[in-house]
Amino acid sequence: MPASTPEEQIDKAFGSIQSALRTELLERVLKKSPSFFEDLIIRLFVKMGYGASRLDAAENLSGPGDGGVDGVINEDRLGLDRIYLQAKRYSETNVVGRPEIQKFLGSLVGRGATKGVFVTTSRFSGEAIEFAKHLSQRVILIDGSRLADLMIEHGVGVQSKRSMDLKELDENFFDDEE
Repeated sequence: MPASTPEEQIDKAFGSIQSALRTELLERVLKKSPSFFEDLIIRLFVKMGYGASRLDAAENLSGPGDGGVDGVINEDRLGLDRIYLQAKRYSETNVVGRPEIQKFLGSLVGRGATKGVFVTTSRFSGEAIEFAKHLSQRVILIDGSRLADLMIEHGVGVQSKRSMDLKELDENFFDDEE
């Protein structure tokens, strides 16, 4: 087996670091309160470009007895459309099933909503995923793994430690001879 290139070694090491960070992020989120988790979701969506600001988005959060919706965020800065959020901070072994998606769907229908996002720190059952695929309302499911990836991508709960700019030879530079 040929030895891996330095670039392949860097990619492998980076992948290992990212995997460990994903795990650590989810472990830390699970240790925090449900309200912290709901706030984290709002912060993430604002960082992703939804809503006007965290303050505006936070005003839309529901409290206890929320009727199956944990928050509402504007899809854009003008508020032309709204996205309803459900956030479940569950351990990895507590899988979100179809009944919980159906309950969320009922909440969306009851509000005349067409878009919703269900976020969990755990994962979704196959039935839940299939059910969500065939709804007339658009319901996006974000499991723990995807949540951690989005947090890393958008800088929520993480900070940059080191950045590298990997250079390679520019063949075109050396091919142009006049």
